[in-house]
Amino acid sequence: MLAQTIQRSWYQNIGVITILLLPLSIIFCALSLIRRYLYRIGVLQSTRLSVPVIVVGNISVGGTGKTPLVIAIVQYLKANGFNPGVISRGYGGQASQWPQAVTAESDPAMAGDETVLIANRCRCPVSVGPDRVAAARALLDAHQCNIIISDDGLQHYALARDIEIAVIDGSRRLGNGLCLPAGPLRELPGRLHSVDLIVCNGKALDNEFGMELKSYAFHSVTDESNLQATNAFEGVEVEAVSAIGNNERFFQHLEDLGIRINKHAFADHHRYRQKDLKFKTNKPILMTEKDAVKCKQYPVENAWYLRVDALLENRFYERLTSLIGRHNG
Repeated sequence: MLAQTIQRSWYQNIGVITILLLPLSIIFCALSLIRRYLYRIGVLQSTRLSVPVIVVGNISVGGTGKTPLVIAIVQYLKANGFNPGVISRGYGGQASQWPQAVTAESDPAMAGDETVLIANRCRCPVSVGPDRVAAARALLDAHQCNIIISDDGLQHYALARDIEIAVIDGSRRLGNGLCLPAGPLRELPGRLHSVDLIVCNGKALDNEFGMELKSYAFHSVTDESNLQATNAFEGVEVEAVSAIGNNERFFQHLEDLGIRINKHAFADHHRYRQKDLKFKTNKPILMTEKDAVKCKQYPVENAWYLRVDALLENRFYERLTSLIGRHNG
């Protein structure tokens, strides 16, 4: 309850909670700046790989649409002759040994929900582990990848990167602009001036590339080839479950589709149990694709996930191609 209260304060006017947490934020910010400076001057070492590395991350906590963007970039690269691989921390994974190779059949409890989702959608090599350098080396040892995308890791400076892409939430933006814990930021807003591309999930500013998350169909959780149109549940009352960084975005999306929802919100990366999906009624259960990779193990009838795809302006891909070309040139 306290954590939720603090998180709500990040996107409201500065109040008592913010003021009380401000000293801790100053310390967090100072440590963040010192750490980055030590990497910049070489006191802390970064490892550069033999192939280009694209980091897709954010400077704020909470969902910004980073994973759909990673999927879109991988699909674009594959369509243009690259052999991409993806690395990630595997947040929430409980594997006893790292790095881990991830496939669409991997257990999300071991490898992390987002990485299994990426492996399922992209069908490319995926390697996860807290040490992204080790994860990347394992990927290159096992596969002939000629470019690597790091899902998150903007602040993981131990891995040198050739292109940095920061994703921001178009509605919440950067909240109150303060670092953790008084605000939602991992680094100060000025960090955005040093990245190569800023992608805004929503209405973009002049220096940003707009991204829209578009839904095309609901898929059965137990049989993803079984589809329903996005208007299939229009006017229907459903149980909506979500455990992503910004649950309200998903709930709002369903309401925009004309669906009457009973909200069931969980913390990001929540490890579902079967009882979480048991309700007193037999109403349809709707969830995100990230939730579905964890819930498909349960024999729940009439459960559906909404698949979303990231749509980006052509000029984003043109700029990305140009940046990759500079490295390869």
